[in-house]
Amino acid sequence: MTHRNPNSIDLGPEDLLKALERYATLRDTIQGLEVERDALASQLKEALTADPTLRLQTDLYRADVRKSMATTYPTERFREVFGDAATLEVSVVDKKKADALVKAGELDGAALKALAVTKERAISLVLTAVDG
Repeated sequence: MTHRNPNSIDLGPEDLLKALERYATLRDTIQGLEVERDALASQLKEALTADPTLRLQTDLYRADVRKSMATTYPTERFREVFGDAATLEVSVVDKKKADALVKAGELDGAALKALAVTKERAISLVLTAVDG
């Protein structure tokens, strides 16, 4: 079954090729800008972290560094407080850690693979360079 966006306009093959070329151009431009943005952000964060008295401001923006925090609940402590049933209910198996245990020989890779459930998260448009 094909899913169709009800807001889409039917485009002919020539229009679709133009759309693909424009999409690829925009994607490449954005990727280049993101690399530059990330490099500049790294430089600014390093400078602001090194000198807490440094104040950087343009007419429109002021630059500050802030720590982002992530809250976690240690499994053993959570289990002690809320019990096994609640702990199991909220538990998620970390794929990277499970794969690392397979590589270390602590888990059976075939058994782990047999347990795996793959769910579709999103449909992505992928561009692959064509030799030409």
